[in-house]
Amino acid sequence: MLFSRIIDTSSTVGATRSRKAKIESLQALIAELDPTDVGTVVSWLSGELPQGRIGIGWRTLADLDVSAAAGSALTIADVDSAITAVASTSGTGSSARRRAQLTELFASATREEREFLIRLMTGELRQGALEGIMTDAIAKAAGLKLDPVRRAFMLSGSLAATATAALTGGENALAAFSLEVGRPVRPMLASPAESLDAALAEMNGEVSVEFKFDGARIQVHRDGDEVHVYTRTLREITGSVPELIELIRGLPCTSVVLDGETLALTDSGRPRPFQETMSRFGAQNAHELLLRPYFFDCIHLDGVDLLDEPLERRLDALDRVAGQHRIPSLIRPDADAASAHFDAALDDGHEGVMIKALSSPYAAGRRGKTWQKVKPEHTLDLVVLGAEWGYGRRTGWLSNLHLGARDPDGGDPIMVGKTFKGLTDALLQWQTEEFPKHERSRDEHTVYLNPDLIVEIELDGVQTSTRYPGGVALRFARVLRYRPDKTHAEADTIEAVRALLASST
Repeated sequence: MLFSRIIDTSSTVGATRSRKAKIESLQALIAELDPTDVGTVVSWLSGELPQGRIGIGWRTLADLDVSAAAGSALTIADVDSAITAVASTSGTGSSARRRAQLTELFASATREEREFLIRLMTGELRQGALEGIMTDAIAKAAGLKLDPVRRAFMLSGSLAATATAALTGGENALAAFSLEVGRPVRPMLASPAESLDAALAEMNGEVSVEFKFDGARIQVHRDGDEVHVYTRTLREITGSVPELIELIRGLPCTSVVLDGETLALTDSGRPRPFQETMSRFGAQNAHELLLRPYFFDCIHLDGVDLLDEPLERRLDALDRVAGQHRIPSLIRPDADAASAHFDAALDDGHEGVMIKALSSPYAAGRRGKTWQKVKPEHTLDLVVLGAEWGYGRRTGWLSNLHLGARDPDGGDPIMVGKTFKGLTDALLQWQTEEFPKHERSRDEHTVYLNPDLIVEIELDGVQTSTRYPGGVALRFARVLRYRPDKTHAEADTIEAVRALLASST
């Protein structure tokens, strides 16, 4: 198949806000592909290279002195082979050889193909083919139900591998994906609760009520003495958390997969700022700032997978293997006890509580209603769309943030407000240094960004508004912190913002 067919589909998907239309376009393309090309194309249209990061920057690609081809002749295999060659080139003189390889590729590409390649290689390809949409398209192209595809993706962590299995082997091939100790599983997510009482009532009191820490999500895998630690985005951080590795090796088991949080504490036992915890994830060695783990789920123990077991059984397994490191929690508390637990979490400096149905399986990657988070204030994880240059005391700094909610149908983020409140001098300096690295365009007053950065915003509520395209606007929004542990796909949706209208009236 010609590479131009991929470009056409990408353009079609990016040009519509309709989820149904996106899925239909992707489905039609996937169904036409040669089986050997399925994984490659699904990776591309999800904005990723099968080869991973290849160390090529935008400036290198933009500066290639080569004319565009007059017509489309490149095939999928041509492009994939060329990128593989670039990725595998290293050693003395590799920069010149890589440049020559890229020049040869671009000489065979049309202008549209070249633009697509630049965005793909630099990680800036966003045409609305989000995970949920791509998963639906894979299922439809293979003529399968959605649940087996979702489960295979949860366990493999790879849309490309999931698509290849679905198209070549159907449901039997998807069923072959299982939990593999040492390979991270996409984490289960929570939805905001209307209130503590509402969450308890919705689950008929059959719940676990747990502290919600202001820490960093971790997933721990152990097989014998081999231990791996992953973040919520499935990035491995094993080398930077030796104190966690030592602790996990000391647990009374042979193999285990645990889900939890880690955070750094002050001498008085209160949580340190989130940014201090996250700073450890980029370090190569532990320093004075030690991390403490607090686990809330066990999805594998000594050869037995527990993903499909109810939470209550998984918590029993957790108590057996790491009970002393379990996050503070109550089982089936009455309303008064749950409220007291909520207050205790806040008194200890934490965010609130999680309410979890004891009957719930571990449904990774989905924000269902069986896990709900309760906080005293409204908070949203929003996309930073841009920032305006400050004035007065903030002259020379990028200050007033443009904030967007995620479009669940894969379109561009939808603007819902602005704020400069909560920005310390340190954050202003960081923004001014960091934002140009994500710049999409600028005018006299504003630097507009690619949707790479997620910021947690505290707000008093929302109100209807004709000023912004989503029909709602934030009220008294304040910056709490940036979330380097979250990607654009984990930002709150425009529906989550609109859902706050009822509680704001």
